[in-house]
Amino acid sequence: MTIYNHSKEKLFQRIDTYVEDMIDLQIGLTAIPALSPENQGNGEAEKANFLRSFLEEHNFPNLIFLHAPDERVPVGYRPNILIHHSGRDKSRTLWILTHTDIVPPGELHLWHRNPYEGYVKDGRVFGRGTEDNQQDLVASIFALKAFIDEDILPEISVGLAFVADEETSSRMGVDYILNHKDNPFRKEDLIVVPDFGTPDGSSIEIAEKSMLWLKFTITGLQCHGSRPSLGRNAFLAASHLIMELQRLHRFFPQRDRLFFPPESTFQPTKKEGNSSSINTIPGEDTFYMDCRVLPRYDIEDVMKEIQRRMDVVERLYGVKAKVSPVQEVQAPSPTPQNAPVVSALKKAIHDVYQVKGKTIGVGAGTVAAVFRKYGYNVAAWSKLDHQAHQPNESCLIENMVGNAKVFAHMMLQKRTSRC
Repeated sequence: MTIYNHSKEKLFQRIDTYVEDMIDLQIGLTAIPALSPENQGNGEAEKANFLRSFLEEHNFPNLIFLHAPDERVPVGYRPNILIHHSGRDKSRTLWILTHTDIVPPGELHLWHRNPYEGYVKDGRVFGRGTEDNQQDLVASIFALKAFIDEDILPEISVGLAFVADEETSSRMGVDYILNHKDNPFRKEDLIVVPDFGTPDGSSIEIAEKSMLWLKFTITGLQCHGSRPSLGRNAFLAASHLIMELQRLHRFFPQRDRLFFPPESTFQPTKKEGNSSSINTIPGEDTFYMDCRVLPRYDIEDVMKEIQRRMDVVERLYGVKAKVSPVQEVQAPSPTPQNAPVVSALKKAIHDVYQVKGKTIGVGAGTVAAVFRKYGYNVAAWSKLDHQAHQPNESCLIENMVGNAKVFAHMMLQKRTSRC
């Protein structure tokens, strides 16, 4: 890939002049809560309307609206706004996808100010949503705005997507768009999702582990603590099962250095209360597990091995064991490490932040997995400070500006025969 240095310098200088405008947009977006119905909110429509007005006022071209019907919110839909700006190479589009919804602020007494009152302090913009995901939403807008204001044609067509419902399921956002008859995404496109990042900006997420959250219920027979032979101790059986499940590592032992930790993990987490008194042997016990499984394994095979161990415990203790998936997500195939979007990101990261980009896998789920499920190559990347979902959430202004330059750099890269 090649890049025109003169145009790059003009674009970067233009982005530097946008700092106050970027902060103003951040504060304007922060003032409008955008909570899903699952989080007792009215959706993202008001925030999306504010964003639409900004985009139209600043002459952004070719706005596309693919709103997902949702009767749970007052307006009856969840808004998805997209922009498509043609470049020299119209055969591919560089997409940068961010989301407009946020999570609730949590315990208000932990906030120094109103979570929806954005403010600047110590080189940061504070407020709910400022890092997750407004930092890169704003950065993507001003990256493209620099091309428009400088009258420079991007080397690749550019798409910006501002979607709903990322914080809960993506059913009304990315998933809805990818199944829409007017879906604008193509398999040859370069897709960046700033839904993951590290403080130095070096890590590019290309793979995720499968996610299996399980609820186990053991049913025995309650009795007096002094006469255990008259009952069947559900707590004892559950404890034995937990130790059996720890041996799952032996059956799924592979390691992948793309991930940290590099192995699949099977961890007991939450436990519900059983007997309310010390001298009563419980007849029912419930616990949960969080399993993160390397994508090379089929989670159906994991479930079969879990069931085998439950059968053993049932026979040993005379109890009934039941498992119910709370969340079950089979990881899609990873994005290839040499995919064009990865190569373009590495070059931009190196030029802007002077760090060497590296591909990694993560244990948590990101919206990138939705794209991969449908066969799209996508990279999740951002330079961020890990403030998401915390009280007094903030974003570093220098990250917002720097990431805009990374996005602009990618828009300016020209494909050559060597790529």
